[in-house]
Formats: sequence, C-alpha cells, structure tokens
Amino acid sequence: MSEIEFVEPLTTEQGVHRSRDLFRKAFGGHETGVWSAPGRVNLIGEHTDYNAGLCLPIALPQRTFIALKPRHDNIVRVVSELKPDDISETNLDGLKAGSVKGWAAYPVGVAWALRKMGFDRVTGFDAAFASCVPLGSGLSSSAAMTCSTALAIDDVFRLGFGASDEGRITLIQAAMKSENDMAGASTGGLDQNASMRCKPGHALLLDCRPELSALESVRQEPFNLLAQGLELLVVDTQAPHQLNDGQYAQRRTTCEKAANILGVPNLRVCADQIQQSEDPFQALKETLDAISDATMKKRVRHVVTEISRVRTFVKAFNNKDIVEAGRLFNASHDSLKSDYEVTVPELDIAVDVARQNGAYGARMTGGGFGGSIIALVKQGASRTIAQKIADRFETEGFHEPRALAAVASASAHRES
Repeated sequence: MSEIEFVEPLTTEQGVHRSRDLFRKAFGGHETGVWSAPGRVNLIGEHTDYNAGLCLPIALPQRTFIALKPRHDNIVRVVSELKPDDISETNLDGLKAGSVKGWAAYPVGVAWALRKMGFDRVTGFDAAFASCVPLGSGLSSSAAMTCSTALAIDDVFRLGFGASDEGRITLIQAAMKSENDMAGASTGGLDQNASMRCKPGHALLLDCRPELSALESVRQEPFNLLAQGLELLVVDTQAPHQLNDGQYAQRRTTCEKAANILGVPNLRVCADQIQQSEDPFQALKETLDAISDATMKKRVRHVVTEISRVRTFVKAFNNKDIVEAGRLFNASHDSLKSDYEVTVPELDIAVDVARQNGAYGARMTGGGFGGSIIALVKQGASRTIAQKIADRFETEGFHEPRALAAVASASAHRES
C-alpha cells in the first residue's frame, strides 16, 4: 500500500521566501511586499447558503502567498509556482468580463473588478504566487488567490479597506466579481468571507438571510481544536469535483419551487418556524406533508434539518460536547447522502472508514459530487485514519486521496 500524500501548511517564512524568490526570478528587482490568504473548509451547513440558511466555515492553515509590486502602466503580469516559466500578461485597458482565460483570470479579475467599482488608482502590477492549498479539492484555492490579491492591491494602491472587517467587505465583493464575472466560476461569497474574515481560533457563523447587511451576517464563534485535544482531518478524495452538469442548479431550483409551494420567500423561514414551534418534530412533519413530490420533500428535509444542525453544533462545541458535535457531523453527511443525494462512492467510503477508525464524526464538505470529507478526530490521529482511507481507496480502485489536518483556523494578512 502506498503512503498517502499529506499536505503540510507552509510556514510564513517558507511562503514569503518561495513567492519572493519566484518574483525575483520571473520579473527581476524586488517586490513591494508579500501577502497571504487561507483556503477554507465548511464545518457544517451544506447547501443552506442559497436557502438563506446558516453555514460555519473555518479558514485553513494552508494558504496562498503573493509577492507583488505595482507598475506605472496598466499591464498585469502574473506567474505561479505550478508553471514558473509561464508568465501571463494582460492589459487592464478595455478589459471585458470573461476575456482572460486560465488561472490568471482570478488575480487579473480582482484588479479589473476594483477598477469597475470606481477605484481608478488601481493600475497594473507584477505578482508571483506560491500556495499549499490543494487545487480542485473543494477547499477554495481560488478564494485564497483572489483574496490575497485583493489584500495586496488594497495595500500597494492605498485603498484603505484591508485594515477593518467593514472595509474587507469591499475587497470580498471584488474577489467575488473576479470569480463570477471574469473567471466564470459561480460563487456566493461563503469562500471569500471565510478567507478574508475568519480569525485564528474561531469559526465564522455566516447567516445568509438577504435582509441582513454584510456586517450583520457574520459572527465569530470560538473553535479551538487544540484546546480540546482535537484535529480536523480533511481528506481530498480526488474524485472529480463537478457542479457544472446541472445537478447544483437542479437542487437550487427545487428548493425555490418548494418555498413557493409553502408560501415563504425561502426555506430559512420554514426552518425558523419549525425551530420555534412547541413541537419541532410535528412541525417538520406538517411542513413535509404539504409537499406532494417525494424528491422535493427530501430536499426540503435536508435544508431544514441542516440549518438546525448548524445551531446545535455551535452550542455543542462551545459546551465541549464533542460526542454530540461528532453525531451532528454524521447526521449531516447521512442527510446529504440520502435526502440531498450529492455524495459519490468515494465520499461515502472515506466517511465510513473515518468513523470505523475512531473519528467522533465525519461528513462530506462542499457542494458534493466529489471533493473532500472532514472528520473530527483526536489530536495526532489524522495520519493514521487518512492512511486507512488511502488503503481502502487502493482496494476499491479509486484515485489516490490526499489529506491535511488543522488544529486552528487562520486569517488573511500582510506577511512582509
């Protein structure tokens, strides 16, 4: 059996050195500074965001570093460790949505978005990226890139947004516009909020009700794994992570139709009504009985119960009830498998192996149909459990997975 690839976070010194070294080799001269932003993983609250529900992401210690220097023209040149000899060059003048292809669309798109938002002082720049956020794993390597770029641009062009939580909302909007409009990747803001607004030792409770302002929609919740002798194991199954075949849109449409049938603007209203009722179980039954379509009934049951699980998980973790927190992980995955039907065999098997080998709880994370699982495990157990998953994958003939472990959440900031 082959040993599983375990992705360790870069230290600040390593990230600064690697991005700075790449910058100097690619462009000559010295960068103005180095900035970084983390990838993220959602602890619980899946497919709740577009239903005005609750999510609970944390920022991972794995992060993307950017060494950047502003230019006096409107040319943007970017290079990545993945292809250190391939420098992408774009002129910001006359740039239109979708006109930059490949990975360069993400950093170039941030500058384009800020200029579209009226910040004319943003001009061109040279930038070099070094990252340890796994690509294509559902851990938001794209948000780590756009958010680190936004922080760097904000700093060197003195926009003044990066120093406060309120200001960072503007940078998040630019990062989202870059992904949605320039790169053509659908994103609702969870990834960028987690990358830009998470604080060390905390999870970000994100409330997606449309009537809330960006400041009102988040709350920092204590999430110190190390203090409770825990690790969060993340296993990228390397199963194809595809949401572009209509499955995601199909579920979103089903939820919107269900809300219309139930006479509410979104399913969050139902979830709150059920939560506040004298008998939540009976209230849930009555809600589901009002829906005749069996598939729609299952989708609604997942969304409503998942929103409730987010609330309960926060309480359980704050009360140091790790057994209950693990049970909620398990219940979330089982609901995503049976009611929302977004898991694949790789996700289900990885979850099962983690549970069988001592995890308090395990669940898929992200949109599903591939991607990663997370497991709440005792400190020091991540490698052993990850290897068990890799061994099972080899037996099943699946792609070889890769893994990482987190003991504390991270934050985005200037490094040098």
